[in-house]
Amino acid sequence: MRALTYPRHLARQAALLMTVSYLTGCASPAPQANVRCAQVDYPVYDPVEPFNRGVFAFNRTVDDYALAPVARGYQHLPDFFQQGVHNFSSNFSEPKVFINDLLQGNPQRSVNTLGRFAVNTTVGLVGLLNVSDSLGIPRHTADFGQTFGVWGIGNGPIVELPLLGTGNSRDAAGKVLSFLVAPLGDSDTVQTLGTISLVGDTVDTRAALLPLTDSLQQLPDYYSALRNVVAEHRAAYVLEGKEGATTPTATSCTQGPGDDF
Repeated sequence: MRALTYPRHLARQAALLMTVSYLTGCASPAPQANVRCAQVDYPVYDPVEPFNRGVFAFNRTVDDYALAPVARGYQHLPDFFQQGVHNFSSNFSEPKVFINDLLQGNPQRSVNTLGRFAVNTTVGLVGLLNVSDSLGIPRHTADFGQTFGVWGIGNGPIVELPLLGTGNSRDAAGKVLSFLVAPLGDSDTVQTLGTISLVGDTVDTRAALLPLTDSLQQLPDYYSALRNVVAEHRAAYVLEGKEGATTPTATSCTQGPGDDF
C-alpha cells in the first residue's frame, strides 16, 4: 500500500505546486524582500531562448492574472498574520535546509538549523512564532541547487519551466530532487501541513518580490532582465553556501534595476 500511496502523494504535491507557484526559482532562497545578488562574470547560457520566451509569456499571463493579484491582496492582511505565515512556512522548510547543510559539509550551519527547528516547533507553536531569532540563532536557507553549486556542478543552460519560472538546469534538477525528499515522512498530517506551507510560502514570497518584479517589468525586455537578476541571485547564493556563514548578509543586486532593492 505504501508503494502506491507515495507516488500519489508526489503527484498531488506536484499538481498543487503547478497550480499556485510561479517565480519560485528566484524566490525560494530569498526570504523577505532582500535579494542578495553577485556579479556574474560569465555569459548567461540561454541556447533555447525563443522557446524559453514562449514559456515565459505563458508564465507571465498566469502571474499577472492569478498569483500577483493574490499576493497584492495578501499584503493588505494584518502584519501579524503575514508574519505567522512566513514563520510557519520557513520553519516547515528547515528539515530540508538541515539536510543540505550536512551535504555541504557545514556542521555549524546544520546545528543552527536543527536548533531553530526544535525551538520554533515546540516553544514557537509549530513555527508560528519565530523564537529562535530572539535567542541569537539566525535563519539561513539552503536548497539542493545551492548544494550542487557548492559541490562544483556548473549552472548549465537556462530553463524556463512552466509555472515554476526562470532558472538554470542545475537548480531545476535541485527542485525535482526536493520533491522526492520527505524528511518528515508522508503521513496525512505531514501532507496537510506541507500543503499549507507550500501555499503560504508561495504567496508570501511572491508578495515580497513584488517591488522587484514591478521594477523589472518597466524595462524594455522583462524576460532578459528577470533572467539576469535570477542568475546574479543564484550565483551569490552558491557563494553563500561555500562561505558557510551562519548569518547570511542580504545585499542588493550589483547591477541593473536590482540596485534599487
